[in-house]
Amino acid sequence: MSLVVAKFGGTSVADLKRVRIVAGHVASCRDEGHDVVVVVSAMAGDTDRLIELGSSVVQQPDPREMDVLLASGEQVSVALLAMAIQERGLRARSFLANQIRMRTEGSHMRAKIQSVEVKRLQENIASGVIPVIAGFQGIGADGDVTTIGRGGSDTTAVAVAAALEADECRIYTDVEGVYTADPRIVEHAQKLDRVVCEEMLEMAALGAKVLHTRCVEYAHRYSVSLRVLSSFVPGTGTLICEEGEEDEMERPDVSAVTHDRNEAKLTVTRVPDKPGLAYKLLGPIGEAGISVDMIVQNVGAESLTDMTFTVKREDYQQSQEILRESIAELSDELSEEQVQLMNVVGDDSIAKVTVVGVGMRSHAGVATTMFETLAQYGINIQMISTSEIKISVIIHEDFCELAVRALHSAFKLDVAHPLAN
Repeated sequence: MSLVVAKFGGTSVADLKRVRIVAGHVASCRDEGHDVVVVVSAMAGDTDRLIELGSSVVQQPDPREMDVLLASGEQVSVALLAMAIQERGLRARSFLANQIRMRTEGSHMRAKIQSVEVKRLQENIASGVIPVIAGFQGIGADGDVTTIGRGGSDTTAVAVAAALEADECRIYTDVEGVYTADPRIVEHAQKLDRVVCEEMLEMAALGAKVLHTRCVEYAHRYSVSLRVLSSFVPGTGTLICEEGEEDEMERPDVSAVTHDRNEAKLTVTRVPDKPGLAYKLLGPIGEAGISVDMIVQNVGAESLTDMTFTVKREDYQQSQEILRESIAELSDELSEEQVQLMNVVGDDSIAKVTVVGVGMRSHAGVATTMFETLAQYGINIQMISTSEIKISVIIHEDFCELAVRALHSAFKLDVAHPLAN
C-alpha cells in the first residue's frame, strides 16, 4: 500500500461545505488503496483576520505572540477536517506541531523546519488512523510556537512526506495546476503537465503563488515526488519533476511568465566607493531576517555609487529604518560630509516580471525579445536580474499585467505548450 501526503490550502477548507468535500477527497484516496496523511492550512481569510486582530491591539505586535495567535487558525481547520473524515466512517486524528515534534529554527514568523519526528505518525498510520496535521506551524528550540511564513503549509506537507518517505506529496489548491502565467491575468494561459524542479523553484520565488519556494526546495533536496492539483476540478494536475525526465528537443525557450507585486525598491545614494560599505549597509538588513533580492550598484563621478536593491513590500519600512541607522553608524570611518551626503530613497509601487525556462540555456535572444517587447508597449525597465534560466525586470506596478500579457504572447505561450496537457 502506497503512502500519499495530501495538503489542502485555505480555499479548499474555506467553509464547512468545502471541508466535507476535502473529506471526500481523502476517503477517495483511501478507496484507491493508499494510506493517507493530510496537512491543512487555516480556513481562507482566517490568517488575515488574525493578523488584523493582532495589529489592532498594537501597531507593531511582538512576533512571538503573533505566532501564538496565527497558529490558532490551523488548530480550527484540522479539528473540523478530522471530524468530517470521521463522519464518513474513517478513523482520523488531528495533530498540532508540538504533538509530532515539528522542530523549527530561526526567528518567529520566519522559522524554517528542521526535523519531524514520525514515530507517532507511523503508529497511527499502521493502526488505520488518518493523521490530519496543522500546516504552517512548528516548535522552536525553546519550546515556543513558531510559524514558517505565508504559504508555509506547502513546506510542512513536503517535510512530512520526506520524513515519512511517502510515495507522493499532493498539493491541492484552487487552480488545476501550474500555468504558463496567472490565468486570472492571461486568458489563454496553458496548464503544464510537467515542470522541471529548477524552473518551479524560480517560478515560486518570482511570484507564481501555486507553491511555496521552500516547499519546492525541500522536494528537490529530499527527492519527494510533488504534484499540484485542484480541490474542485478532477484532473492529473502538474507533476514537478527533475530535469532529464523531459525531451529537451521539445522544450521551448521560455516555459512561463511570472509576476510579483509584493516588491519595494530602496536606494542608498552617494555611497563612497570604499571596500566593506556594502556589507555594513546590507548586513544589518540580513541580520533582521529580511531577504534582499535584486541588487544594482554603479560607480559614478567622484568615486560615489548608488546602491539599489529590492525587498518584500512588508519589509520596506523596516529596511528604511535599518539603512538610516547603519548610515549614522558610519561616522567612525567616514567624514561628516560623506555621511551627510548619503541618503535613502525608496519606491513601493513597483512589480517584478520574469520569464523562466531551462530552454534558455541553449537558446539565444530571449533577453532581446523581452526588452524589445516591453519597449514596444512603452514599459520602462528600472532594474534587471538574470540567471541561466530566468530574466527578471523591475517595472512600475501599473504596467505589471500589460507586461505579463505582452511577454506571454511574444514567447508564443498563448498556443498549445509542448509540455501542456
